[in-house]
Amino acid sequence: MVQVILKGFNILELVASRNGLAVSLTEIAQELNINQATSANIINTLVARGYLEHIGKKKGYKLGPAAYRLTNEVTYEKDIVNASKDLMEELTEKINESCLLGILRNNKRYILHCVNCNQDIQVKLRSERNVYETASGRLLIAFLSDKERERFIQFNGLPDKNIWEQASTTSSLSNELLLIKNNEFVESISENHFVGLAVPVFSKSVVIAGLSVFLPEYRFSENKKREILNELHKTAKQIENNLNLHLLSTESK
Repeated sequence: MVQVILKGFNILELVASRNGLAVSLTEIAQELNINQATSANIINTLVARGYLEHIGKKKGYKLGPAAYRLTNEVTYEKDIVNASKDLMEELTEKINESCLLGILRNNKRYILHCVNCNQDIQVKLRSERNVYETASGRLLIAFLSDKERERFIQFNGLPDKNIWEQASTTSSLSNELLLIKNNEFVESISENHFVGLAVPVFSKSVVIAGLSVFLPEYRFSENKKREILNELHKTAKQIENNLNLHLLSTESK
């Protein structure tokens, strides 16, 4: 019985170490040297109790809401969306451009929430995108720990020159990510001439999401950039405040 408990803790610790990236059953069994059938039984129990969440067939597992409640963390996705959606509506109304909230999931940039503007020309979105292709994706890998970033690059490789020419070598990618982290924003322009601007959303000094605005290049200017960045930073801070209030209310219960 004690061995089963230890294996359960080891599984939780492994999934937690991936910083929100899903871990497959095969990875868990191999990295922890646990029989796959045993791993599956333990994982199913953890999923049933809410400590792990099954992302989808062949995609794997990440921490569930019960795991976050143990430490009063508020990085569970539903909490982030609830803290953000009204503020994102206000942001889009102010600047009349679309915005999205993105996280890393399965080594992709995944959209948690999006608010579309009423402009005639808009960007067509896919829920999952190559991280290097998007402003929010680039921002999120810039704020990974050194170990997590190294693992991410080992798994995904370097950016293609057609996607991110300034970061197509190991040294240039490192420089670009450091610049993004220091500036706390990133600007990207796609080959289809759409501009993306993204800023970090923090919780307890940890970046939990990227808040991004995207628009056609012909609507973009330096004045527009300053306006968008100002509103993005204000909105990200308000989201952080909402998350802190949620945390305080949870702790008081």
